[in-house]
Amino acid sequence: MPAVLDPAVARLLHHGTVIPAHPLALTADRVLDEDRQRALTRYYLAAGAGGLAVGVHTTQFALREHGLLPTVLGLAAQEARAAARERPFVLVAGVCGPTVQAVAEAATARELGYDAVLVSPAGLDDVDLDGLLDRSAAVGEVLPVVGFYLQEAVGGRYLPAGFWRRLADQPSTVAVKAAPFDRYRTLELVAGVAASGRGADVALYTGNDDAIVADLLTPYHVTGPDGPVVRHFVGGLLGHWAVWTRSAVDLLRDAHAARDGDAGARARALARLAGDTDANAAVYDVRGGFAGCIAGVHEVLRTHGLLRGTWCLDPAEDLSPGQAAEIARVHASYPWLSAEARFVADGLARWLPEPGSGRTARTCSADPSERTTEETQ
Repeated sequence: MPAVLDPAVARLLHHGTVIPAHPLALTADRVLDEDRQRALTRYYLAAGAGGLAVGVHTTQFALREHGLLPTVLGLAAQEARAAARERPFVLVAGVCGPTVQAVAEAATARELGYDAVLVSPAGLDDVDLDGLLDRSAAVGEVLPVVGFYLQEAVGGRYLPAGFWRRLADQPSTVAVKAAPFDRYRTLELVAGVAASGRGADVALYTGNDDAIVADLLTPYHVTGPDGPVVRHFVGGLLGHWAVWTRSAVDLLRDAHAARDGDAGARARALARLAGDTDANAAVYDVRGGFAGCIAGVHEVLRTHGLLRGTWCLDPAEDLSPGQAAEIARVHASYPWLSAEARFVADGLARWLPEPGSGRTARTCSADPSERTTEETQ
């Protein structure tokens, strides 16, 4: 029998919320920094996020090779459940790999209290569309499914409208994340979901970090089983929202108000359209072909004091030349980004443990002899 969402979580997911893709905090030895990992989760909660996605691309798929997936999933769940008792909160675990692996990872997430899973298509180019759909159905017996259109630059593949209609047909599918970074393919996804008899039961979340504002404000006029329908992206599940998260909460609030006819809210959201895209180009390293996208997220968090460096599990993964300067430029260019830095500075003392508390980092199997970024704090 397909898994179902808790009713309160389902209402939140379908209303729309901010779901940051959770990064992985490491020390200079590429060891999990548990204190900083918890501090990141506390930041997202304090910023007003309505959920977290953990074990996804921004968390680094390689954490599985180092045996870190259960630990990292567990840390986020502990912090979220402790701090969000008074409001609904959706925990989404990323799962990947062949069916057996994806189902096992979903089972681990369920044991840790997760609500749904984001099913990644990465690394499965040899699996046909029927196989991808069968895998989602199998995972959906464990936890509800969020479908995922991943851009090809970081391991995704083309998925036609018919695929999204068939995925939406599956009763375990509760949402889809559109992240092809392509307007044509985004429209295909929306049209495919809308064409399903279950289309209205599947929430649309933008993952197009280069077009967040456009997705949130656009009414998609498409065709459902009974004729014309209008669909909207109700929220975002984004690596971009792993930074400047409180400003993302403000943006989504304005986008929802704009849809209800608030002209001032629409104007405020539109005023951010170009700036948010500019900021994402810097963080996601568009000039470098996205090579520094995860390190770019880390760099923003480092400058805010939440991380100590930009280290990734793969020693070769680092900022591209000039990327740090681009991030500094956009940070100084847009007032909502500067305001975020002040918000984080005010909260760091609450989110990080007291000095000398005796907390230690957990080890993993990454090579400690490699370095990419000098410790700065």
